[in-house]
Amino acid sequence: MTENNAVKQMIGKAFMDIADAIKTGQFGSRVKVGLTTLGSEHGVENLVKGAELASKSGENFDIVLIGPKVNTTLEIAEVNSEDEMHKKMEELLDSNYIQACVTMHYNFPIGVSTVGKVITPGMGREMFLATTTGTASAHRVEAMVKNALYGIITAKAMGIADPTVGILNLDGARQVERALKELNANGYKINFSESIRSDGGAVMRGNDLLAGSVDVMVQDTLTGNIMMKVFSSYTTGGSYEALGYGYGPGIGDGYDRTILILSRASGVPVVANAIKYAAKLAQGKLPEVAKTEFAKAKAAKLDEILKSLTKDTKKAQADDEEVTAPAKEVVTGSISGIDIMDLEDAVKALWKAGIYAESGMGCTGPIVLVNEERIHQASEVLGKAGFVAKEGDVC
Repeated sequence: MTENNAVKQMIGKAFMDIADAIKTGQFGSRVKVGLTTLGSEHGVENLVKGAELASKSGENFDIVLIGPKVNTTLEIAEVNSEDEMHKKMEELLDSNYIQACVTMHYNFPIGVSTVGKVITPGMGREMFLATTTGTASAHRVEAMVKNALYGIITAKAMGIADPTVGILNLDGARQVERALKELNANGYKINFSESIRSDGGAVMRGNDLLAGSVDVMVQDTLTGNIMMKVFSSYTTGGSYEALGYGYGPGIGDGYDRTILILSRASGVPVVANAIKYAAKLAQGKLPEVAKTEFAKAKAAKLDEILKSLTKDTKKAQADDEEVTAPAKEVVTGSISGIDIMDLEDAVKALWKAGIYAESGMGCTGPIVLVNEERIHQASEVLGKAGFVAKEGDVC
């Protein structure tokens, strides 16, 4: 009898899924997307309105608000502080109750950075900016090579089978181009685009940014962050982001949560678009796509290529000693004001002093994460070693 009931439930669910697909026109898997509702410069109402707008799109997803109780028909996972909110978000993601989440002011580990999606003003094309927040690597060129891979992964998860790739004309662009062409020659296929300028090539100019002449535009994260803000708020003066899809999902080797970032200035239309972006990435199984693409890239000697980019700039002094990390601790305190190029050395300085630490990205850029009870001690160590000018600011 129990077995018959189970079969009936499975059949019932199948018919419900078919009915949903017919109703929405979406025949992919139905997913749940979370949205955290604390932290916006425009208030909780702005985020809730964005969620409600997204819910009316008729697409194949449900929305779970993570935040304080509000007057809405959407599901709410009730929390009342930002710390509690992000813990609940991670809990819901890790339990697979939600398959993706859109949030603000979230610290990704070094190695993870986000791929934004914009609508270009020249031709109204959608374009992925790789990347816009976080840090793929402390080494600029290595980071941009990784950013290219992150952009390709995101585009493929969004259903673009063979995305075109261009590299913005910045310091290190030619090194990045050489590295990516070597990766391509080794068997990891990259579909390089051509600049719309008469001299062509895979290194893109400002015209290409405006026209959206590629699917994936590669740059360093700080440039990508600026571009994201310009594209999303050039019509509003900057205080309200009205266009685009937000700063996108955090991508990194081994990182399996689908977490997308919004700015505190993101307005209702961007919130709605970011939720739809998250839903499509979840339906496209972003973590699985990432795993597959990283495996292909490594088979094409990605790790060796990256090492060749950093061997001349990494500290290689003969007296450079190996430092072992102390016993792991909960790291909820953060120290800012450290240059990105010194971040890993700062962590090792703390390890050497017997303080467990991790690197990350916070509200003001690079941070060192330590146990809250050790912030003062850690700041003194970093101050004496010259990594910070004064006792580090708590972020």
